[in-house]
Amino acid sequence: MDMVNNQLPSFEDKADALHYMPMFRTWFGLQGLCKLCWNDVVPESNAEADEPHKIPEHVDNYVAIYKGVTGKPFDKEELIRQSERVYNFQRVFNLRRGYGKRIHDAQPYRAAGPVTVEEYESRADRYDKQLKEDVGFDPEGKTTEEKMAVLRKYREDRYEQLVDAVYKRRGWSKDGVPTIEHLKDLGMDLPEVVEVVKQHLN
Repeated sequence: MDMVNNQLPSFEDKADALHYMPMFRTWFGLQGLCKLCWNDVVPESNAEADEPHKIPEHVDNYVAIYKGVTGKPFDKEELIRQSERVYNFQRVFNLRRGYGKRIHDAQPYRAAGPVTVEEYESRADRYDKQLKEDVGFDPEGKTTEEKMAVLRKYREDRYEQLVDAVYKRRGWSKDGVPTIEHLKDLGMDLPEVVEVVKQHLN
């Protein structure tokens, strides 16, 4: 969706996908269902849908199955909210254990590579092109180490901007802590949960 087809050009678009996709996948685990018939087999008409990356026809099928089996009112928004409650509870649980903050979501050093001179030079044309087109930096006459430092700084900055957008979309603070307002919205503002969260909010 993103790297190949550029369907998610803004940080907000990426954040929305990084909110929706994990929530949908979490829901499969909650219900004991398989994701195979969600996005591995796509309807012929899917390209014409409003949000083709979500495979809306199949989402509607899951909603119909849930309603048919449980007899309860249900829609695709509640599907996501069920998972959000679990996702946010996991975050609060981790906070209680001393984890679950921005520092714990840091990308590995390797992920912002290239990490060695040999790696850069083995694909120098590709990386030099990224420096020119993405960063606006002319690599001509620069050492490999200089080029690596500029590319790494750019990639790390982009990652931090993405984290900001993802946290905002998820209803979390800049430090990755679920806000009390968001917990209230999800019906999770139990005193024990709020007590844990309050300790980590500025």
